[in-house]
Amino acid sequence: MNKKILLPGGILLAGITAVFILVVAKPKPEPTPPAAEAPNIKVAVVPVKQETLKLAVTAHGTVAPKREIDLVSQVSGQIVSVQPAFVDGGFFADSQILIEIDDRDYQVALLNAKSSLAEAARLLAEEEGRSRQATQQWRDLGNKNANDLFLRKPQLAAAQANLESAQGNVDMAELNLSRTKIVAPFDGRIKQTYANLGQFVSTGSRIATVYDSTVVEVRLPLTENQAALINLPLTASNKDELVKEDLPPVIITGSVAGETYQWSGELARTDAFVDANSRMYYAVVEVADPFAMAPLLPGLFVAAEISGKQLDNVVVLPRKALYQRDQILSLDEENKIVSQSVRVLRKSETQVWVQMQLQNDTLIALEKQSLITSGTLVDPVLQEQSSPENSVATAISTNSSEKE
Repeated sequence: MNKKILLPGGILLAGITAVFILVVAKPKPEPTPPAAEAPNIKVAVVPVKQETLKLAVTAHGTVAPKREIDLVSQVSGQIVSVQPAFVDGGFFADSQILIEIDDRDYQVALLNAKSSLAEAARLLAEEEGRSRQATQQWRDLGNKNANDLFLRKPQLAAAQANLESAQGNVDMAELNLSRTKIVAPFDGRIKQTYANLGQFVSTGSRIATVYDSTVVEVRLPLTENQAALINLPLTASNKDELVKEDLPPVIITGSVAGETYQWSGELARTDAFVDANSRMYYAVVEVADPFAMAPLLPGLFVAAEISGKQLDNVVVLPRKALYQRDQILSLDEENKIVSQSVRVLRKSETQVWVQMQLQNDTLIALEKQSLITSGTLVDPVLQEQSSPENSVATAISTNSSEKE
C-alpha cells in the first residue's frame, strides 16, 4: 500500500523538479546591435559629350540601267548588214548604225514620190497661169465682182493641196528609207539581240534590248529613321532648294569577279510613294560612267553609304547604355538615378547615337539597369569611352563657337 502511494508521488516530484530547473536555468536573450546600412550599388558610368555630327546611312540595292529600251523595226524587209557591235554585251555609240534592212523598195518608193511631187508642181503652175488669165479677162469686162469659180480659185486651192500632199509623200518615203538603218539614241550596250543577218523582219518586230551605258542607278530602301538622317529630295520644291552641292554623295561598294570596288554616286531622287507593305522610303542613286573603272554591271547587288545631314546635340554612347529600346539612366547631382527617353539615331554592335536634352558631363549608367530604379542612390564608377566609329559618323564641330 505504501509503494502504491510513494511511486506516483516520486514521479510527480521529479517532474516538478525538472520543470523548475528548465525555467530557472533557461539562458536569457542578449540584445544585438542594429545592422549597418547596406552599401550603395556601384554602377559603371560615362559622361555626356554632345557633338554636331553627320551620320552616314548604309543601305543595299541592285544596280539597274537608268534607261533601257527595245529597238523595234519601223519598216519591213530583210536584214542585209549587221555591225560587229550588234551582239549580246556589245557597246555602241550614239546614232551608230547597228543593222541595215534592204532599202531597194524604199528607194523606188522615194523616186515615185518625187515624180508625183514634180507632177503636182506642174499642175499647180498651170492652175496659177489659168487663174491669172481669168482674172485679166474679168478685169477687161469692167466688173469688179468676179465669180470665184470663173477666177479658178477652187482649182488653184486643189492644186496647192495636191502639191503639199505630194511633198508629204516624199518626206514619208525619205523617212522610211532612213528607218532601214536602225540606230540607238544614246551611248549604250546591247543586253540581248532578237534578229540577225538574213532574217526578214516586219514592222513592229523587236530587234534588240539595249540600255544606256553612261549612267546606272541603284534603288535603295530606307527606314523612317534612316530617311531622317539624310537630305532627301521628297518634293519638287525640296529638290529645287537642294542645289547640286547639297545632294548627298554616295559611295557604292560591290564585288566584280571576286574583286571589291567602289564607285561614287549621287542621291538624285526618291520614289513618288512609300511602300504600303514595308513602309519603306526608296531613294534612287545615280552613278555616272559606270564602266570607266571597274564595270558596275546591272544586276549586281551592292552596298551604298549615303552621307548624312548635319545633326546637333548628338551623344555617342556604348550600346549597353540603352535599354528598353529608347531609355537611358542618368545620375543627378546627388548620384540618384533618373530615367529618360532619348531619340535613337543609329545603332551599331558596340555603340549607339542618340539625341537627348542633357547637359555635358552628365553621367550615364552603363549597367545594372534592371536592378536600379528612379531615385536609387548609387556609387558611380567612371569608365573610359571608346571613340566613335569613323565609318558611320563625321564630326562637324564639338564646340558651338567653332561653327562657321
